[in-house]
Amino acid sequence: MLNKTRGRPRGRPDTKARIAAAARELFLRHGYRGTTVRAVAAAAGVDQALISYHFGSKQGLFGQALDLLCVEPAALDAALRGDRAGLADRLLLAVTTLWDAADPAEHRVAGQDDATMRVLRDYLDCDLRVRIAEFLGGADATDRATAAVGVLGGLIFTRYLHPVRSIAALPAAQVRRVFGPALHAALFPPPATPGAAGRPATPRRVATA
Repeated sequence: MLNKTRGRPRGRPDTKARIAAAARELFLRHGYRGTTVRAVAAAAGVDQALISYHFGSKQGLFGQALDLLCVEPAALDAALRGDRAGLADRLLLAVTTLWDAADPAEHRVAGQDDATMRVLRDYLDCDLRVRIAEFLGGADATDRATAAVGVLGGLIFTRYLHPVRSIAALPAAQVRRVFGPALHAALFPPPATPGAAGRPATPRRVATA
């Protein structure tokens, strides 16, 4: 009989591995959005509390189940605290710190596996984008978060998953310096000039002899 007592599991060292295996299967089959903690608990035959105990959150479960150690809940939580002006720097620091620390071989495997890439894209769209939008607030928060995820996703793709040599070779500090202005502009775009939207450009007159 399965022990479904809440709290620390007793005498079941394979519980975490069983949960991770069940989660991996569900994530790859249904994606990040379509997989719930309740469904994983049911598939693994455990209480939901054990998932919180072993993995902390759905995000932590996702990262460990798919061996994506670069998806670390604590790093995102830290990036989404603090002043708004420093958000771009904190997000880039989180990305470069986590992804640079992982084995490049893991990046190559993830980049070549269609199912893993699909779930990773789902995570970026359904978790990261939503949480950035919640931090930003305001009527256009979703648009700004979408633009930010575009910059971060582009960095992840071209530096780690399918490296572009010039970007992959940059030191982490230089990555943050180069990508920082673009990410900040995505998060905090300058206000539009009144009356400029939709106004056709005035053709310049060319002097004739």
